[in-house]
This record gives sequence, structure tokens and C-alpha cells, in this order.
Amino acid sequence: MPDPTPRQLALYGLALLALVALALWYAGRGEGAVPGGPPGGGGAPAIAVDGGEGGGGKALVVHVAGAVRRPGVYRMRAGSRVDDAVARAGGPRRRADLSALNLAAEVEDGRQVLVPPRPPPGATAAAGAAAPVTPGVPLDLNTATPEQLDELDGIGPATAQQIVDYREANGGFGSIEELDRVPGIGEARLASLRENVRL
Repeated sequence: MPDPTPRQLALYGLALLALVALALWYAGRGEGAVPGGPPGGGGAPAIAVDGGEGGGGKALVVHVAGAVRRPGVYRMRAGSRVDDAVARAGGPRRRADLSALNLAAEVEDGRQVLVPPRPPPGATAAAGAAAPVTPGVPLDLNTATPEQLDELDGIGPATAQQIVDYREANGGFGSIEELDRVPGIGEARLASLRENVRL
């Protein structure tokens, strides 16, 4: 076998250097990937992103109830709003009162989002009216309205107003016997009222 020429030796040397350089390049690339991780690669960054924005990797669990189409417990991304939770539960029902909620508020883990229904027509007016006197239930002298007092036996509108005026002037009734000091109420009328009033 003839000895290799100087030109062949030079080519062999260059090929060997290229192989060594290629091996070193691969080795260096692999060592850099272990501690830092390649950009956009590996499993750890994907897990962190999955937690949502600013949530530290934790999802929220909220209970959406009331006037929604699909009430239930839902997992939400951190930073989600009440509006998102209502939408996740299928949206509000036709009679839902969304004005009772702050739809822009952030949902909190473990909390309930309750969507109330709108009250039926006339319910607000009825709530503002004075409650009628219930037969057999004594009337509280310190909270009763003139209209309620007027419904008591032997008490007319004028005497009812006198009772309220005395109550306001004296900081309330301390005893039922104080009714005797109200103009228009004597001992006989006081005796008939004892079973119908209280403090």
C-alpha cells in the first residue's frame, strides 16, 4: 500500500478536526440545555403558564348559584371576573337581577357567586308599607307607626299621633303605664290596651 501523500494527510487532518469541532458543539449545546432549559422547550414552563396570569399557577374554584342557566362549581383562571363566572354557568336567566352584582369584581377562590332573581312587580312597594297589625300579637309601643296604633281598639288617629309625639319627646316608653301620661288615654283605656301593647 503506497504511503499517503502530504495532500491526503492534510485532508484527513481537516476531516478529523471537523468531527472534533462538531462533537464539541453538540456537547456544549447539551450542557447549556440542562440547567437553563431551551427557550420555548421543556415541560416546566408550560406548567407555570397553565396557572393563568398572575395566579402563581393556582386555578380558582367558585360556586355559581341562583338565577343562572347551569348552576354549579367551576374552575376559573386567576384574575377572572364575576361576569366570566356567570357566563361560565351558561349566562343569566331571564329574570336575573344583574344590577345586584358587581360584574367587574374579581372572583375569589372558594367563594359563591349568587345571582339573585328580580323581585316580582309590586314587591318593593309592599315592603315599604307599614305592616298591618296581626290579631293577637301585641304592638310594640316604641316602634309602631301612627297607622298601626290607629288600628288598636279605642285609639283614633289623633290619639295615635299623641302616642308617637310622647314617645319622641321622652326617648321612648319605659313602661306600659306611661301611656296614662298621653293626652286622651285614661286609666280605663289603659286597662283595655294592656293586652294589646308591649315594649
